[in-house]
Amino acid sequence: MSGHSKWATTKHKKAILDSRRAKSFAKLIKNIEVAARMGGPDLQGNPGLELAVTKAKKTSVPADNIDRAIKRGAGLTGEVVDYTEIMYECRGPQGSALLIECLTDNKNRAASEVRLAISRNGGTIADPGSVSYLFSRKGVVTLPKKDLTEDDVLMAVLDAGAEEVKDNGDTFEIHSDPKDLQAVRDALKDAGIEYDTDEAEFVPSMEVPLDLDAAKKFMKLVDALEDLDDVQNVYSNADLSDDVQAALDSE
Repeated sequence: MSGHSKWATTKHKKAILDSRRAKSFAKLIKNIEVAARMGGPDLQGNPGLELAVTKAKKTSVPADNIDRAIKRGAGLTGEVVDYTEIMYECRGPQGSALLIECLTDNKNRAASEVRLAISRNGGTIADPGSVSYLFSRKGVVTLPKKDLTEDDVLMAVLDAGAEEVKDNGDTFEIHSDPKDLQAVRDALKDAGIEYDTDEAEFVPSMEVPLDLDAAKKFMKLVDALEDLDDVQNVYSNADLSDDVQAALDSE
C-alpha cells in the first residue's frame, strides 16, 4: 500500500541518524531503567526490558552502560529511579496535530519546557483528548526494501499478528498490535529479513498534507521538542509529499 506519510519515513531515517548521538543513548538508557524498575532485572521474565535492551544494543549502546542501567532501574545500586510518563497534545501548522511523549523525573520542568518549545515555534498546546483521539497505539517495524516485495514481507509476518504492510518508497512499514511486536520481530528474524527500527508508536488514523511553508514550521517545532531531555518521542499526523520532502532535503 502506498501514499503513507513522508513524515513517518523522515522520522525513521532521522532515528537511524540519531542513533549516533549521545542524546539517543540517554533516551534508550532511560527506557531500560524504567523497564527494569517495572518488571525486574531478568530479561527472560521481563519482555519490556528485553525489548529495551535489544533496541539499545541495535543502536550500539555500550554493554557496560546497559548493565548499569538494568541494575540502577531494578534498585540493585541503591539509587532511586522514579520517572513519570506524561503525554502532551499540540496543534501544529496547517491543522497538523502532535503527541509529545515525555519520561521525566521532574514534571514541572517537563511541562514548562514543552510549553515553551511549543509556544516559541508556532504551535498551540491542546486540551487533553482533543488530539489523542486522532491516533492509535501500534507496533511499528520498518525495514529496507532491498529485493523484497510487499507480499514477501506480508507472508513472513502475517501469522505473527501483523495487521498491515505499508510501502513507503525505499522502505516497508509493518503495523501490528503493540503486544505482537516481539512476535513480528521474531518472524522477520526467522525469515532472514533485516529490519531498521521497531517501536510501539502512536499512528494517525488520518494524515494532514502540509505545503512547504507549513512543513518548514512543522520541522522546526518537532526539532525544538526533540531537543528536550524529557521528550522521548514526538508523533504527528503531518503528511509531507515527495515534492515537499525533496524541497526540505535540498535546503
